[in-house]
Order: sequence, then structure tokens, then C-alpha cells
Amino acid sequence: MRRPEIHVDVAPELRLFVAPEMRGGPAPVITDGTSSLGHVVESLGVPLTEVGRLVVDGRETAPSHVPAAGAHVEVRAVVRPQRVPGAPLRFLLDVHLGTLARRLRLLGVDAAYENEDIGDSALAALSAAERRVLLSRDRGLLRRREIWAGAFVYSDRPDEQVRDVLGRFAPDLAPWTRCTACNGPLEDADKDTVAEVLESGTRRTYDVFARCTACERVYWRGAHHARLEAIVEDAVRGIAG
Repeated sequence: MRRPEIHVDVAPELRLFVAPEMRGGPAPVITDGTSSLGHVVESLGVPLTEVGRLVVDGRETAPSHVPAAGAHVEVRAVVRPQRVPGAPLRFLLDVHLGTLARRLRLLGVDAAYENEDIGDSALAALSAAERRVLLSRDRGLLRRREIWAGAFVYSDRPDEQVRDVLGRFAPDLAPWTRCTACNGPLEDADKDTVAEVLESGTRRTYDVFARCTACERVYWRGAHHARLEAIVEDAVRGIAG
């Protein structure tokens, strides 16, 4: 018995996920006649976290829809900025996105990060338990049904990753308010209260300090501040633009 054939048109923004023969426009796809449209799309390589709408023969439909033979399917990308309803916007990053996590924290964005590989199942469970958007470049991880919400990080370059996440989710920025090491809130610290943890040169040179309320790490505007300030200014300009 011949299996049903449908025609799938993947949005240009999502064509990096699919095989080369599907990147030029609508392409025939053989289905088993029983799988949901969401399953078919994921089998082509597109994570559902990246799909904004599924349109079958001109009508929007749910991922659970089973397409009939001859159906024309449009796989459209998420509309930016993407709104995540039902919870404060918070992120969880996998073990490969440490630099992105630190830069988001620098901007005051709540970005939890696992610096050890705790496994896909544990990451997905943490996303659900804390209602965090899971950021990853691992398509397999983003296919896990347990995650609360997720997003693929399209670049492997930190500068572009930051612009991608900010452009997609448009989070509120509050630079210099989070610990880049642990994600905890920062508070102003009197020099005398932190003097014992400072090197003598730092005590002589700087007068303005902040301290993490969670891990107690101390911050000041040291030698790397100009580079960090440039990262912050670039992000703020991007949001404003």
C-alpha cells in the first residue's frame, strides 16, 4: 500500500534545520498516515520550539493534527519578539552556553546555568520545575516533552547569541545588577565591609563596590570594565533599535 505524500514548505528562517532538498521551497514528504504534524515536522529536523504556526491548506492547525494525503503544509517561524505567557521571563542554559549565561547576567537577565553536564532529562525537568525557557543548540534536548519552554540558539558566537536571545524575547535589561558567577542579585557594598577580601592594590585604587547577596562575590570597576561596558552598550543599543 502506498504511503501518503504531503507537500511541506519550511520558512526560510528554519531551512537550516532541514535537508538540502527541502531548502528551495515546497517539497514532497512521505508520511505513515498516522503520525501527527508535529512529529512529521520534528522528523524533518525542525524543533517545535522554533515553529510559530502550522498552516495546512490555508488553515492554521495544531501540532496534533494528522495531515491527509496531498495536504500542503506551511511551517512558519516564531514571530519576534516572542512572548512567553504565565511566568516571569527567566532562562536556563545548557552546559555549552556558559559565556552567553554570563553575558545575560551582566545585562541583569535571570539566567540559570549548569556548568556540569547533568543530562538532558534533568535539564528538562528543571526547566519545568522553575518555569524557565531552556536555551540550547541541542535539537534533541529541545524535543523533550518535559521542558516548559525552549529556544534554539542559532549562532556559536557569543556576541551573536546575545543579540539572538534579546531580539527573540526582548527581556527587560538591568545591567550590573546580577552576579555573573552565580546569577544572584548584587547590592552596593561599603568599602570597609569588603576590605578584608580585597588585594592591597584594589583597596588603594577603587572605592565603589558591589557584593552578591547569594555567593558574596565582590565586584568593582577593574581592568576589564571597559570591555564589559562595551558589551552592555551594544546590547542596549540593539534593544532600542
